[in-house]
Amino acid sequence: MENGGEKYLPIGTVVMLKGGTKRVMITGFCAIAENDKNKMWDYSGCMFPEGFLTSKQTCLFDHEQIEHIYHLGLDDEEEKKFKETLNKLNLALEKAKENQEKNKK
Repeated sequence: MENGGEKYLPIGTVVMLKGGTKRVMITGFCAIAENDKNKMWDYSGCMFPEGFLTSKQTCLFDHEQIEHIYHLGLDDEEEKKFKETLNKLNLALEKAKENQEKNKK
């Protein structure tokens, strides 16, 4: 998948997930499933073109699961600043996990 090395794609981006048969539109970031509070997913999304119908149809997935980008969502200054914040958060979480693993040893 080509996206210029960016981890977080803009809200409104329409993608196909690896092994998928239905396109998904990105609707959010850093989602946590109700049944697994220990895992944070990169994205939440809804089926495209149907959109958000019920909360039980929310799709959670990671960036690595994206196979193809059909449409890139709005990419303006506000979105770029938000993405910078997400990237900083992601780095801080990765560092915290590394420290936690070191402390277990």
